[in-house]
Order: sequence, then structure tokens, then C-alpha cells
Amino acid sequence: MKTFYKTIVLSDIHLGIKASKAKEVVNFLKHHKCETLILNGDIIDGWQLRKSGKWTKQHSNFFKHIISLTSKNKCKIIYIRGNHDDFLEEIMPLRIGNFSIRKYYVHYGVQKKYFVTHGDLFDSITSKLKWIAKLGDVGYTFLLWLNRHYNSYREKRGMPYYSLSQIVKAKVKSAVSFISDYENELVKVAKSRRCHGIICGHIHQPAIKEINGIEYLNSGDWVESLTALVEDVEGNWKIINYQEWLDMLPQKTAKEENKESKNESTFINEILPKGVTINNP
Repeated sequence: MKTFYKTIVLSDIHLGIKASKAKEVVNFLKHHKCETLILNGDIIDGWQLRKSGKWTKQHSNFFKHIISLTSKNKCKIIYIRGNHDDFLEEIMPLRIGNFSIRKYYVHYGVQKKYFVTHGDLFDSITSKLKWIAKLGDVGYTFLLWLNRHYNSYREKRGMPYYSLSQIVKAKVKSAVSFISDYENELVKVAKSRRCHGIICGHIHQPAIKEINGIEYLNSGDWVESLTALVEDVEGNWKIINYQEWLDMLPQKTAKEENKESKNESTFINEILPKGVTINNP
């Protein structure tokens, strides 16, 4: 059974880098349905793909699944461009059926109105000092590389996952101060747009809180936190942590998983133009 939500928000998947959890996010989407899916920026990591990034079958599978959602489930999909997928500026605004690419979006929830933005435009370093942002991205990429190898070591010894990058963010005072300033700036944006809340991503810090009377919602990421922001039919928001959700999920047999994968590939090939097929990975 799939769990239904009015809205699901995902951000910072960073397809194109090794640390991206593309397989996990597809698995999450297979078990959830929604009226509106908001992909809130940095879905594709164009910065890394221009340098040393690598596009894999798992990354392609994400977009195959998105195609199936728009066609089979009639789900409305809003893709907000982020700073790492800023190449989308060249084709914005774009709308094809239920799928659209935008700079920002106003979401009318069950109870409130929200301004949806990736958030990079309100990050002074990203928007005004792009070379510093890219330099910081190099350091962050190294930290993710170190994090991956360190956790591989821990996994072999039966130890739980430990995020080095999250700990660094929590311990460095300047990082804590930056996050606080970032949140306050976005709250001001929501107020100026006469919205009840702000929905963002960008800083890889999932959160639901009230700041100066404005609801601040951050969907986190699918590199470190593995979190989704969801709105139920009554307008209540919550953050779903993938690992916590997975631990509560009844485990399927390999045969059942393989059958689901084949069915999805068959459907995708049916909606593609004649002569174009996609092999099941």
C-alpha cells in the first residue's frame, strides 16, 4: 500500500555525484503518492558534472520514475531550479503537461499559502560571491568523499552511520550563525510575499519551525540527511527520515522487488515514442 500525501517536497538530490542517494529516493517515491511533487532545486548537480561528476543508471532511473508519475498517476510536478542546476535558466520557464520548471512557486496548502524557493538567491555567498561558493563546494565534496569511506569502515564493523559533514556544521560557530541568518532572511521573503510560510532547501538542514510568526520549512537533502517534507490532507507538515521510515517498512523478497522493477520499465517503454526503449537496469 502506498501512503498518500497532498504534497511531497524533495530537494538537493545532487544527481551526478557519487554521494547522491538516487536509489533510495526512487524507493521512497515508489511507496508514496501525492497530488503535487515539488523538486526544490539541486536535483541535478551541474557543477560536479562539468568537472568530475558521473551520471549513472540509478540517476537516470530517478527521471524514468518522474515520467511515470506524470503519465500514470497524473501527479503535478514542479521543478524549482537551484544553484547547482542553474543551467536550467536557459530553458525557463518550461511547461510540458503536468511537469514545469520554474524559479519559484507559490504553493496553496490546505490551510496556508507558502512561498517555495530553493533558497540560493537569498544566500549572499552563493548569489554574490559565486567563486567562493564553488571553492566551498570543493571542500564539501572532499568531506563527502571522506564521509563515504569512513562509514564504509564503520559498516564493516557493524557500527551505525555517522555524518561527518553534519557534525562539522553543528560544531563550527560560523556555520551555525550562517544557518540562522539564512533562515531569518527567508522568513522576511515570505512576509514580503504575504505568505504564511516559506519552503526551501539549499543548506541540507531539514527543519520545521516558526520564526517571527512565519512557518519555516526546509526539506533537507538526499546526500546526508535523506529527508522528505510532506503535507497531509489536513494541511499538516512533517519531515520523513528515509532510514527511520525504511526501518518500519515490512521487507519485501527479492522476487517481489524484481517484479515491481520490471513492471515499471514495461510501463515507461509503453509511453515512450516508437523505436525508443529503456532496458531494465
